[in-house]
Order: sequence, then structure tokens, then C-alpha cells
Amino acid sequence: MRERGLGRPAEPAPAGGTTGPARVLVLVYGIFALAAGARAGVQLATRYDEAPVAYLLSALAAVIYAVATVGLARGGSTGRRTALTAIVVELVGVLVVGTLSLADPAAFPDETVWSGYGRGYGYVPLVLPVLGLLLLRRGRRDPAPG
Repeated sequence: MRERGLGRPAEPAPAGGTTGPARVLVLVYGIFALAAGARAGVQLATRYDEAPVAYLLSALAAVIYAVATVGLARGGSTGRRTALTAIVVELVGVLVVGTLSLADPAAFPDETVWSGYGRGYGYVPLVLPVLGLLLLRRGRRDPAPG
């Protein structure tokens, strides 16, 4: 490890090599995995019969966010492929569920993470996969550290 000011050793990069904006994105994905999972868990346990499709879609979103989090944090070619797959599925999910929830609101009696393109979450579910794809694209072009 190289030294940085005041004689302290530099902190090693995380296992996936994520730094700066990538760390923030991993954190946001992790928060969304927890938030969507907790919400879906409570809804499935207490009100499953009210809107099972909506609650199962939220649970699916939580799993996809978790997979993207792990892939982004892990880095490397396997992590990047995993994250890319999860993020593309996420983007398709947001667009399809968002469109269906606006076209036929009766089909979604309760909100999902992706309803209305993530309206209930400040549209972050719509923006997040776009940022993830941009980060993966940028990372592919960055030269390897040497």
C-alpha cells in the first residue's frame, strides 16, 4: 500500500475496486434492496390477498437490486456481467410495470417499487438503472490501473 499524508497507509480499494460514484451507486442499490425487500416482506406477510402481483413484483425488484448491488460491489468481469444483467432486467421491469400501472391502474391496486416508473420512490427506480448502465459503460472504457 502506498502512503498518503501524515504517514498513514492508504486505505485499500474495496474488493470490487469501486471508488467515488461507483461506491455511491452500490450504496443506493443496497438501500433499495433493503427497502423494497422489507416493504414487500411486510406486505406479503400481512396483506398478500389485497394485491399479490404488486407485492410479488416488489419482492422481485428487491432481489434484482440485491443482485445488482453484489455485482457492482464485486467488480471484475463476472461482477460486471452480473450487474449488467440485473440492471437491464431492472430497466425493462421499470418500463413495463410503469407503463402497465399507468395504462391499467386497476391491475395494480397497490403500488410496487416500479409502479408509475417509481413515482412512490421519487422516480429513483427509473433513474437508477440508467446511472448503473452509464457507470458500467464508463468502467469498461477506463484503462486498467497500473
